Amino acid sequence: MIKTFVIGSLAAATLISGACEAVIAEPLGYAGVFNRSAFIFRQALREPRETNDLKTRVDIPARLHRHVVAYPMLEPAGTIVIDTPNTYLYYVLGSGIAIRYGIGVGREGFTWSGVKAVERKAEWPDWIPPEEMLQRQPYLPRFMAGGPGNPLGARAMYLGGTVYRIHGTNAPSTIGQQVSSGCIRMLNEDVIDLYARVNVGTKVVVLPMHPGRPAVAAGQDRLIHHVTRSTVANSGLAHGIY
Repeated sequence: MIKTFVIGSLAAATLISGACEAVIAEPLGYAGVFNRSAFIFRQALREPRETNDLKTRVDIPARLHRHVVAYPMLEPAGTIVIDTPNTYLYYVLGSGIAIRYGIGVGREGFTWSGVKAVERKAEWPDWIPPEEMLQRQPYLPRFMAGGPGNPLGARAMYLGGTVYRIHGTNAPSTIGQQVSSGCIRMLNEDVIDLYARVNVGTKVVVLPMHPGRPAVAAGQDRLIHHVTRSTVANSGLAHGIY
C-alpha cells in the first residue's frame, strides 16, 4: 500500500513537473550576430514611446519627421551635417545613406556656418543664458533647471568653441522654422535618438544659409534687435531666444 502510494506520488510529481516545463520552457537558441546597420535602421524607424515628459507630437510637415534617406555625402559615417536652408539635420550612416531629422535654425541674421565638434553632452540640461545674451536681453532668467518646461528640452549637445547647442525644445511647433539665436533645435524624441548615437568629439558640419555669401563663423557676436518683454510675451519669441 505504502509502495503504491509512493510510486503514485512520484508519477504525479513527474507529470506536474513536466506540465510546468511545458508552460515556461522555450528554446533559447543562438543569439544572432549583432548587425549594427540593421539595429540603426530599426532604431531610426521605430515609433517613439510617448511619456508625460515627451508630449511633443505636433502636426509638422511629413518631410520634417525622422527618415532614413539616400545621402551621397562624402563625410564619413558618424558625422552630423546641418542643412541650414532646408532645416534638416543629417546623421551620416555611410554607404550613401543618412538619418534625416527636421530642425529649427537661427532666424535671419543669426545663422552661422563652419565645422565644429561635440564638446559635451547633457540629459535634461539646465539652461544658463550666455553673458552676451543677458547683456542684450536682461529680462531673461539667469538660470533655469532642466525639465520638460526648459527651452533646451530633453537633451543637449554642446558645440566646442561656440555658445551654440543642438538641443530639444519645449516649442515643437517651431521645428522647420528660422526662430532661434543660433542654436539647432529638434523634437525631444528626435534629439534623444540622435544623442544616443553621438559621442563627444563627433564632427558637426554646419552649412551656410546662403551658400553664395561668405560664411559667418560660429561664436561671432552679433547685434540682436531690441525686443521688449511685452513683444516677447505677445509674439511667441520667448521660444526663439536660445
